[in-house]
Amino acid sequence: MKLRGCLITLLVLVVVAGAVLLALFDFEISGKNNKVGVIEIKGTITGSQDTLKQIKEYRKDSSIRAILVRIDSPGGAVGPSQEIYRELKRASEVKPVVASMGSVAASGGYYIACAANHVMANPGTITGSIGVIIHFPNLRELFDKIGYQMTTIKSGQFKDLGNPGREMTPEEEAVLQGMIDETYGQFVRDVSSARKLPEDDVRKIADGRIFVGEKARELKLIDQLGNFEDAVDKAAELGKIEGEPDVVYAKKSRKALVDFLFGSELSEKLQDMVFDSAAILRYQLPDLGR
Repeated sequence: MKLRGCLITLLVLVVVAGAVLLALFDFEISGKNNKVGVIEIKGTITGSQDTLKQIKEYRKDSSIRAILVRIDSPGGAVGPSQEIYRELKRASEVKPVVASMGSVAASGGYYIACAANHVMANPGTITGSIGVIIHFPNLRELFDKIGYQMTTIKSGQFKDLGNPGREMTPEEEAVLQGMIDETYGQFVRDVSSARKLPEDDVRKIADGRIFVGEKARELKLIDQLGNFEDAVDKAAELGKIEGEPDVVYAKKSRKALVDFLFGSELSEKLQDMVFDSAAILRYQLPDLGR
């Protein structure tokens, strides 16, 4: 019995020792400081929470030596674009941030890229579109045809600004234009500061026009032409990674119910349709047949 007890005790010790060694081995592998953390920003920018969380996690993770933001987006809402820009700026003060543009990184997509220490694009990447836009539908004639009437009771002159059942007044247009101009000024100032360009020079090209990557480099809106792999190499260089970098991707957020019901691609299209119909300030490239 004593021998049996000793054997059991010895077996338990071996198992425990093996588990400890395995844990230490895993820690050593996972703790290597040679990682480039990739964050993907795809499609219309309608929210920021997931991306902010990813940036924050990478900023605090000592094994992530550099952050690579892969952008393939026509832009989107002003608020989320500004939030992502600010968080990337914060991260760039701790470790290198490289922006890599895919087929399109325009308006809000370009705004976010400006937060990086180094910005790269393909020669044919569509970028630029520096500006602000807001849409309000005018359904008055449609309402007249179908006999729909709306009675509005409001507390102030501008409380139903953007009412689709009537024409917009000159005073309302002036209020909206003032808001657009102020938000546009924020965009121009941030590009000027981030790209170290005179504000007047930025304003000359910040009229909503788009550029391909080659022209953007000529205008100093980006730093270098190159694809995703070139961006990985640049991130590794700025992060002072020796040897081959370990490229890791941010964890995807859990799928919403609508994704399970309609599939991710259709779900994204439905969300974009809802977003496109909303009257919100946008750093967004106009629809070019996407």
